[in-house]
Formats: sequence, C-alpha cells, structure tokens
Amino acid sequence: MEFSHIFNSRGANIIAFFALLFTFSTSSAQNDIASTSSVESESLQELEKENGLDINNFILHHIADAHEFHFFGEGENWKGIYFPIILLTDQGLVTFSAKNFQLDHDGVVVVEKNGQRFVRYHNKIYYASEEAEHGSFLSMTTNEKGEHVVSNAKPWDFSITKNVFTILLSIAALCFIFISVANSYKKREGKAPKGLQSLIEPIIIFVRDDIAKPNLGYKYERYMPYLLTVFFFIWFNNMFGLVPFFPGGANVTGNIAVTMVLASITLLITLFSGNKAYWGHIFRPNVPWWLYPLMIPVEIIGVFTKPIALMIRLFANITAGHILVLALISLIFVFESVAVAPASILFVLFISLIELLVAFIQAFIFTILSALFIGMAIEEHH
Repeated sequence: MEFSHIFNSRGANIIAFFALLFTFSTSSAQNDIASTSSVESESLQELEKENGLDINNFILHHIADAHEFHFFGEGENWKGIYFPIILLTDQGLVTFSAKNFQLDHDGVVVVEKNGQRFVRYHNKIYYASEEAEHGSFLSMTTNEKGEHVVSNAKPWDFSITKNVFTILLSIAALCFIFISVANSYKKREGKAPKGLQSLIEPIIIFVRDDIAKPNLGYKYERYMPYLLTVFFFIWFNNMFGLVPFFPGGANVTGNIAVTMVLASITLLITLFSGNKAYWGHIFRPNVPWWLYPLMIPVEIIGVFTKPIALMIRLFANITAGHILVLALISLIFVFESVAVAPASILFVLFISLIELLVAFIQAFIFTILSALFIGMAIEEHH
C-alpha cells in the first residue's frame, strides 16, 4: 500500500476537521460535568462532613475545564500557568489574563475591562451585576428542580483553557508526526521503515486492516484520513489526560463538548456518504406500508442515536476513570490515616495501568464504530 497517498491525498480534510473541533471546543470549553456529582455514597458524604472535606467538589474541580494549569500550592503560594481570557461582548472583543481573577473559584472577584465588569463562578464567566457589596455580584435564582442557578448574562467565551491548550498541543504533535512520516515515505520510497516511521506504520496498518477494510470494503481508502485522524487524536488526548502535571492533566475526551463534535463529524460523513439503499432503508423500510408511520420515525431516530452513543461512551468511560483515580487518592484525606495510604496508592497505580489500556481501547472503539456506521451507509444493495 502507498502510505504517502494516505497522508497527502486528504490533508485538507484533516486540517478542516481539527479547525472545526477547535472552534467548537473554544465556544463550549466551559461545559462541566455536574451530572457526575452523585457518584459518592452516603457513607462517604458523612465522612466528608466529619472531616470538613468536600470530595465531590474536589473531584469535579480537577476533571472540569479551567482557565489555568495548577501545579501545586494554594492562595499566595499557588504555582501554575494562566491562560488568556477572550470574551466577545456587545462592546467588542475583551482580552485579559486569567490571573486577574486571582484563582477565586467563588466568583467574588470582579474584573473591569473596557468599561465592563466580569465575574467568574465555577469556571464560567458572567457579566457582574451592579451591586457594589462584596460577594453580591451574582444574581441567583431557583430553577424548577429547586437548584440555585446564576441569572447573570454571559458574554461569548472564546478563552484558552486547559482543554483548548491540550487540543492545540495534540494537533501540533500529530502534524509533526504525520508530516515527518509522510516525508520519510517520500525520501525512502521502497525501503524498509526507519525511526518514527517504523513506530507509526504498524498502527496505520492496524487501522487499515482491522478497522477500515472489514467495514468499508474496497472504498476504504477514501475514509482512511478521517479514521486515522480520529483514532490518533482520541488516543493522544487520552494519554495526555493521564499525565498528572503540565502539559497533561486536561480532561479533553472527558469533555462532552469535544466528544459531541467528534460524533457529529462521524454523523455528517455518514449522511453525506449514504447511497440510495441507505436512504431507501430509512424512508422505505422493508415492511408492510401500513407500518411506515411507525418504522420511518424509528429509523430516523436510529440515525441520531448512533452518534449519541459514540459521544456518551467516550465521555463516560474517560470521565469515570479520572473520577475513580481521584476518589481513591481522596480516601487518604477522608480517613486521615497513614495506614490507608499504601492500599490507596496501590489501587491508584493499578487503575492507572488499566487506564493506559482504556486510552487505546476507547480510541479503537470510537474509530471502528465510526467505520461501521459509514460502512452501513455506503454498503451496496444486493
């Protein structure tokens, strides 16, 4: 197989894919995962109250997106990297450093820029209300579920966050790797692979022979650029997420905004690749005509449930792994006992090793299911 054809024939599609992913992620980077807040048991919550700890918020804070990388320390001893805040307001573009919020996660620090006032609350940025008293810059209301929510308006937030930075980092890494490998194939045409080329080629062959060909048939080359891109993108970001410190530590594939974009691209490719047999199966199913009012809506719903399953599966598996590791580490502080530390650390090491395998498996599952859905859309009618 001519690998240089894979790297170069669809390069523009790969770049467009990353551009779309980055654009959506910047506008949705603040999506948190509050739905996971019920993971703790009642007994653990009781221990938290006794010890003055809030493990729930601790875990959610570390797996959620943020405007800075935190290395160590708290308060004045805080050490890390601040990212730029980029806000699109009614009065134009406003930019400043996240350091202006002084890492206050309670939303009581107001930043004034260009005659406008902004406040951050749970890593989301709002327009500050007009009250001058300390801590009263947010207007809270109660929703139908009885939960307190912020009623302040929000500007369009295109800030660089941990997830956005890691996405850019993975893009740079992938571009460097694949451009280098493509150039190696050009310079060493007909020769045995060498260096980085010999490391990447088995993985490319795996994606081609075990994912693309079985599901896409003879049309597999048309979709190889996307399958390779999504496989390596998910795998690299899963691995970055396992690094506890900079440049890792971001929960990119555990952000449902990112997984939704990936699943949406698979959906669009599937829809635009669909042939007559595919659309005929949806709008003219092989059932008696009087069942059409039932079957056609079911088939249409099925078109969208497939990418939704892709989105949730990747998001949930990666997020669950991070929560489990953080929960095991938190046991040391919950029980306030050195005796718990060895068992906790051993379990964390064990789960971390499993996470290395899960990082690859989730990239494989997302890619093979994407190939399967596309293959179903282009399958020839017999």
